This record gives sequence, structure tokens and C-alpha cells, in this order.
Amino acid sequence: MLASFSTLDTIIVIVYLAISVGIGLLANRFITGMTGYLVAGRSLGTALSIATMTGSELGLITVMYQAQKGYEDGFKALHIGVIAGVITLLVGLTGFVVVRLRRSGVLTIPEFYQQRFGKRVRILGGVLLALGGILNMGLFLQVGGQFVVAATGLDPDGAMLKLVMTGLLVLVLVYTVLGGMVSVVLTDYVQFVVLSIGLIFMVMLVIDHFGMDTIVEIWGRHRGPEAFDPVKGHGPGYMSWQAVIGFVSCAIWPTAVTRALSARDERVVRRQYAFSSIPFMIRFLIPCFMGIAAYVFLIEAGAVFLEDGSFQMPHPEYGWGGGEEYASIQAFPVMLRELLPVGVLGLITAAMLAAFMSTHDSYLLCWSSVIARDVIAPLRGFSTEAQQLLWTRIGIVVIGVWVLFWGIAYTPQQAVWEYLGITGAIYFTGAIVVLVAGLYWKRASSVGAALALCSGFAALLGLGAVKKSLGVGHWDAEWIGLATLGLAAIAMIAGSLLFPDRENPAVEEA
Repeated sequence: MLASFSTLDTIIVIVYLAISVGIGLLANRFITGMTGYLVAGRSLGTALSIATMTGSELGLITVMYQAQKGYEDGFKALHIGVIAGVITLLVGLTGFVVVRLRRSGVLTIPEFYQQRFGKRVRILGGVLLALGGILNMGLFLQVGGQFVVAATGLDPDGAMLKLVMTGLLVLVLVYTVLGGMVSVVLTDYVQFVVLSIGLIFMVMLVIDHFGMDTIVEIWGRHRGPEAFDPVKGHGPGYMSWQAVIGFVSCAIWPTAVTRALSARDERVVRRQYAFSSIPFMIRFLIPCFMGIAAYVFLIEAGAVFLEDGSFQMPHPEYGWGGGEEYASIQAFPVMLRELLPVGVLGLITAAMLAAFMSTHDSYLLCWSSVIARDVIAPLRGFSTEAQQLLWTRIGIVVIGVWVLFWGIAYTPQQAVWEYLGITGAIYFTGAIVVLVAGLYWKRASSVGAALALCSGFAALLGLGAVKKSLGVGHWDAEWIGLATLGLAAIAMIAGSLLFPDRENPAVEEA
């Protein structure tokens, strides 16, 4: 039954990856200091801003974790995409947070912290941003390797996964270190076009192969009405947490905000977010539907579902369970491997790897630039662009090696989507409060900002491994996230009222 990854498929993938690395090499010729390296010279127009913003956020990790949500939860998981689209549209129409950030002229979010609250808050914010962000992307490489292994039919239990992860990391590091934001924008644009076509093709193929009536009928028969009702299936707390994450993903998360800071002017920022709301919604809906279809495929293929969420493919000789065992997050690429014809499988795999690369380059560039500009530079006192550029490139390599180590060593004990939400909350629960208060509340103080940022550590209680070690596995991660956000808001208000700034801390420190 198992399809093989043909020579043609392999050639397509190799050629595509070679072109991507070539773009990184060419982009190095156009780098002109940190502004060019980090925000592409603030020259992006509306069309390219939308493409690169969507391309960066439509990564392989996004496709995989949303497919996993669809595979595990069914049609009720589609609400995540709807909420994300509505929130992004509202941000675009109102300009909430992002327009004022662009107006401030900063390159990073912690730079705004210093502009508003002083250098100490900038360093603290930079440390927490880097900590939460790097921990957040810790599973990216692992998930990318799992996709390649499952899609190509490599041994899922052997050392091949580690080799694939290492090879992918080397490719990303080469063109990210050399090209900076210019290479990110160029590869994002190509990836946006290729992957969009690929996703549309996959939806048409799946519907033609199974039929929507069959997909709906099988989910209703095996999971019942709850598979179609997000409110009944998850509850108001979960829905509220998804709204918070939807806002964060477009207006607070640095890799998305960098696109606003790269825009030509404020008008472009508004249009960028308003028009991006549709692809932001689709980037969740289509992968989620692929996961829904993957469950149907495995049912019809006679796969055996195990208690931990993994599954076994039919035995190649006997036709029942007992063959290769895969994690739940690999259901989608296994379906692709079986359904796509030769050549098309290679093209889709290449598009997925492009998505993987475009997300990694954005994240590596973001976290390393924060460490260089917002932590090391203020502490060491250097300010030349050459020094910042050097430390940014060193940071890219160091973070990449750490991601490889974490991806090999750590086994997630919850869905990847939940892991990403909780690890990201270390940064964004405090950042939401500090940014909103700093931009819109004149009485917000540096003490309140520092207390709000530190409140983000409470989100660690929602991490699967931490809950297990503390014996509180029954605690819902979404309620822990919401409580952390509330704690950050209280800390900001109390700290600002009890310890007001007598003058602008940035002026006082200078």
C-alpha cells in the first residue's frame, strides 16, 4: 500500500531548495546595515507586505499543528481560523497597536520598551521575549523532520529523523545568516505563491477522492455531534484563549509585527492587516481540513488508533494494523504520501519545505536580533551597526543549534498547538499589557511594565511537563494562560499607581 518517494520527487525537492539557498546568497549583496538586514529598509509596499506576512506565518509548523488539531478534534477546530481572521481584520481596520508602533520608528518591540519605559525594561523585555520565543520554536525542527520522514516513507523510528533535522537546519542557517530580512521577504513571496497553489490543489484532491458527504458522515459516526460544535466541545475559556492568540499572532508576535515595521508607511500597515485577514484565516482552515480528511483516510485504510493518539498503518503483508507507527501529527503527511501522484508529491513536499524555511528564517532573525540589539548592546554599550550585525548572525547560529538539540531531546506531552500557546505566553501575556498600556495609557510606569513582563512566567504552569511534575495534569492550559494575562494586567495597574514615574525613564537614564 505504501507509496515510495520517486526519483522525480527527490529532484524537484533538491532543485527547489537549491534555488532558495541561491536567493539567500544573492540577497547578501543588497544588505545595507541593520535597517536593511532587519526590516528590509522599511521599503515594503502593500502587495509584498501581505505576501511576506502571510508566507512567514504560513509555515510548515502551522500546517502541521493545525492538521493535528483537525485530526484530533474534527470540524470544531475550524473556529481557530475564523477567530484569527476576524481579529486580524479588526486590527487592520482600527490600526490598534501596530500603527502606533510603526509611527514610533523602532526596529523591535523591546526598543519601544526603552523608548517608553527606559533601558532596564528594554533589557528585561528582550530577555523574556527571547526566552519565550526560542522555547516556542523549540519543536519547529522536530515537526519539520517528522513531516519529511512521513511524506517520503523513511523509517519513522530510526536515526533518519535526526539526520533530516540537521540537514534542514543547515539550509536555513546558510541563507538566513547571509541574507537577513531581504532573503526572508524574497523566499516568503515565492513560498506564498507555491504553497497557496499546493494547498488549493490538496483541498480539491481530497474532496474529489472522499467526497464531503463521506467526510462528514464518518466524523459524525465515529465522534458524534461534539466534533462539529466548538462551544460544546471546548467551552468559553478555550474560545477566549483562541481570541487572545489570534490577536497575538498578528499584532504582538514579533515575526508578524516586523512586517508592520518593514512597511513603507502607516497606510500600508492598515491595508496589510486588513487584506491579510483572509489568508490568515485560510492558513488555519485549510490545514485543519487536511487533518480532518487524514482521519477519514486512516479510517478507510484500516489503520489502528492507539491510546496515546498515535496510529499504526496496515501491515504491508497482512493488511491490518501492525505496520509502521506514527505520531498523530504525522497523519497529514502520511495521507499525502498515499494520495498524491508521482511528481505532485515532490512539488507539494518542496512547497512544505519552503514553508518550513520561511518560518525558520523569520524566527531565527527575530530572536537573534532581539538578543543582539535589546540585550547585549545595552549591557555592553556598543552601538555600531557592524557590531549588532555580527552578534545577530552569531545568535542565529547559536539559536539554530539549540533548536536542533531541543527538538531531539524533548518529547511534547500535549498537542503542539497547546505547547506553542503556553511557551509563547511567557512573552506575550506581559507584552500585550505593556504595549497597550505604553501606547494608550499615560500613567503606565516602568515598575508596572517590569512587573507585568515578569508575570509571564506563570504561564509555565500550563506546560505539559510542568503540569505532570506538579501533579496538576487536569488543569486546562487555556485557563492558565488567561489567568496569566489577568495577572499581568493587575501587575501593570498596581505597579503604575503605586510607583509612578516622575519623568520619562528613557530621558532620566540618558
